[in-house]
Amino acid sequence: MAIVLGPFQYGKAETRLVRIVRDTARHEITDLSVTTALRGAFGPAYLAGDQRDVLPTDTQKNSAYVWAKKLNPDPIETWGVALAHHFVDDVEPVESARIEIERFEWTRAVIDGAPHDHTFVRSGQEVRTAAVTLEAAATHVVQGFKDLTVLKSTGSHFKDFLVDEYTTLEPTDDRIMATALTARWRVTDPAVDLDWNAMYAGVRSAMLEQFATLESFALQQTLWHMGRAALEAYPEIAEIRLVAPNKHHFLVDFSRFDEANENEVFHADDRPYGLIQASAVREGAAAAGDAWWSFTPLA
Repeated sequence: MAIVLGPFQYGKAETRLVRIVRDTARHEITDLSVTTALRGAFGPAYLAGDQRDVLPTDTQKNSAYVWAKKLNPDPIETWGVALAHHFVDDVEPVESARIEIERFEWTRAVIDGAPHDHTFVRSGQEVRTAAVTLEAAATHVVQGFKDLTVLKSTGSHFKDFLVDEYTTLEPTDDRIMATALTARWRVTDPAVDLDWNAMYAGVRSAMLEQFATLESFALQQTLWHMGRAALEAYPEIAEIRLVAPNKHHFLVDFSRFDEANENEVFHADDRPYGLIQASAVREGAAAAGDAWWSFTPLA
């Protein structure tokens, strides 16, 4: 039976790029990690080491730098589509391109009670993400975030679950629910004037509202309602995928102490943890094709 070369791509991973906009005395900062991958007729490079059609990964890195100068990389989705078009439209052997972007947020330092024009403080753990897949049939933009750590101190239950001879977990009507959420939502062939920054803020807000206000009987239920809320808020979104590690908080046993612990003191366990995944899909939406393929898969 013959052995043949399977699917392949190549690129430059995690190019760190910081763009400062200095058009006025009040500067703006965009801090990115950019990963690029190219697909095309590169089989000879794998089979025979023939590099004649291979654009070096170092050139891909330099291209990201130059395009950050040509086009302000805010919003990152518009910039990622432009960079993908550069590779596909300007580099003849390239048939499709994949661009993945992580954005690290900064806030202005407050000096004498006012935000400073050119001093910034790195903010929070949340990382905004984007992935652009440009191919002949469609352009897919996957917007999202990772490491959005959220916690609600009440309004969460876990009871009436399946029990067998190995079950030790006690049911509860009042528990802490916490997670470090990853979410990604796909827009296929987006309108040129789509306001990506507004969509990001709106989806994030819609999901946080569901997390906060839903009386939850399972993290699975919460994820479904969060995903559905995002699709209801933005008809452009074809589907959303969510991954939520359950950051467990267990009530400390005070039975040996001369104190009561009325849902006040907990120990936080980081491992092992439940890992809950969900998706919400709009019926009739365009298929994803290869859009969900990722260098850092959702799981």
